[in-house]
Amino acid sequence: MSGTLFTISAPSGAGKTSLVDALVKQSPNVQVSVSHTTRPMRPGEQDGVNYHFVDVPRFTAMLEQSAFLEHAEVFGNYYGTSREWVESTLEQDIDVILEIDWQGAAQVRRLMPDCVSIFILPPSPQALLERLNQRGLDAPEVIEQRFQQARDEMSHYVASDYLIVNDDFDTALAELTAVVRAQRLRTDHQQRRWQTLVSQLLS
Repeated sequence: MSGTLFTISAPSGAGKTSLVDALVKQSPNVQVSVSHTTRPMRPGEQDGVNYHFVDVPRFTAMLEQSAFLEHAEVFGNYYGTSREWVESTLEQDIDVILEIDWQGAAQVRRLMPDCVSIFILPPSPQALLERLNQRGLDAPEVIEQRFQQARDEMSHYVASDYLIVNDDFDTALAELTAVVRAQRLRTDHQQRRWQTLVSQLLS
């Protein structure tokens, strides 16, 4: 038996992380991949929980060993998803979620074409801008930069398998949950799970 690999992409402020956190809390067979990064640990973060914090030589060595499903450089820091961890977790019949941008999702699809990609959109440009401001994390000029960058990111939704608009949180969570559950009900997955029963019924 094996789980399903999901990539979930969205612009900043679309509510992706909140939706994924809620999904994982109610779904014991779903885990979020913890990325490796070279950026410094922030107050309150824990190694192995928020990220696997490594230095640049270690990250470079892992890259040379093809240890990452996908990797990227963001503001001078490196981020990568461990291929070994993802594959071993899937083998335990646990679904894995990767919260990555559209470029990372494209890298994953090339290496694992059976993965399921989901894109989350905000309900309107105004709502996106309001959410970016409500976070209180960035200066006005940074918020404007993120807003403009979001427009480019959102244009890549067409490459995803599923599209969810996060207008009402509970509705968006129900839709996200439905996608995950539907994948577990696919015939190939159920056939492996119920192999003994199917043999008995058909004998």
